[in-house]
Amino acid sequence: MKKALLLKTTLALALATPLLASAESQLVVGPGSATARLDVRVIIPRVLFLAVGTGEAGTTTDSTIDTLTFDYTPTPAAVGSGTASAGQAVNVRVRGNNGQIALTAATTGALTNATADTIPWSQIAATSDLPALPSPAIPLTGTGASSNVTLNTGKVTDRSAVWTFSYLNDAVVAPGTYGTTNGRVTYTASMP
Repeated sequence: MKKALLLKTTLALALATPLLASAESQLVVGPGSATARLDVRVIIPRVLFLAVGTGEAGTTTDSTIDTLTFDYTPTPAAVGSGTASAGQAVNVRVRGNNGQIALTAATTGALTNATADTIPWSQIAATSDLPALPSPAIPLTGTGASSNVTLNTGKVTDRSAVWTFSYLNDAVVAPGTYGTTNGRVTYTASMP
């Protein structure tokens, strides 16, 4: 009975040994000092985070899609005059740890209202308060040119900015609510 228990205990210890951290040891008898070395490893995953609007804190994924509404009600003489709407601010954050991050914007065509009238994306301006985190140009359709986010140090980027959007009002357009059937810009962050 004792022999079977000893075998089971020995087997359990043998199986558990690879799971235990082990370090070097040295026994010194008499005068002198003993040394032991330990190797340490830290594993950091590759991370990339982009938030435009909600979720800018940079801690989790947030599926909220924010909406900017320009309720532009100028005088009749001001319609299409080039007097832009008041800007609307959106918080933006980019974090990454594997080198240069490039941002792009993509659309699937002009902003459209219920009667198929359109406003081209060239009428929506976006500026950044931080040159290190520029707002990429919004293309008329498809994916636009990329803009690089300035690295903080080495391969690490952690930038926050405020992008301000405005309606430029450079053309006279039919009345309606534009963007109800097509009005989304998709921003993408890419990193090696």
